Amino acid sequence: METNLLFKTHLQKEVHSFGQIKAFAAGTVILNENSYIQVIPIVLKGILRVTRTDEDGREILLYYIQPGESCIMSFLGGIHHEKSKVMAMVEEDAELLLIPVAKAGEWIKSFPEWTDFIFKLYHKRFEELLTVVNAVAFQKLDDRLLHLLEQKAIVFQSREIKITHQQLADELGTTREVVSRLVRQMEQQSLVKPGRNKISLL
Repeated sequence: METNLLFKTHLQKEVHSFGQIKAFAAGTVILNENSYIQVIPIVLKGILRVTRTDEDGREILLYYIQPGESCIMSFLGGIHHEKSKVMAMVEEDAELLLIPVAKAGEWIKSFPEWTDFIFKLYHKRFEELLTVVNAVAFQKLDDRLLHLLEQKAIVFQSREIKITHQQLADELGTTREVVSRLVRQMEQQSLVKPGRNKISLL
């Protein structure tokens, strides 16, 4: 996705002047928890995964960032000069447009188009976070696992998901043994077909 597909002429000039495009390999941590935010990433290609870790070191998936989107948590933390409360990692090789935090804050006052972009992101992420809260509070773990696999199938546009049981456990905030047991149950129910470092949705 090119930057000129994201914004109109006047804002596009600002983006070209102050933004920087960089490529990142899968597994690269773009933003760590408790670190100060210097830039706001907008995904041009690839996918980012945003997670949060609890006091016991358990990680939970909050949402994915796809092309044309940014991390609203980075934006809010950055303009308020706060440390990040989330970690953002490259899930699939990515090309990012990096916007300096100071400029991201200035553009809110100067470009209604940028403000609209931020508010739409905020609305989408808020709904996704509500889904996570509801899942953790009210859904059984097997339902959460199936929902996570379905979410990944949509994001990666494939029913065959390359992932390990440990990775699934990390994203659900549980153990590998629990995930392995649930996958076996789901296989018996003809919901999934596990393979080596992959799971296919049936």
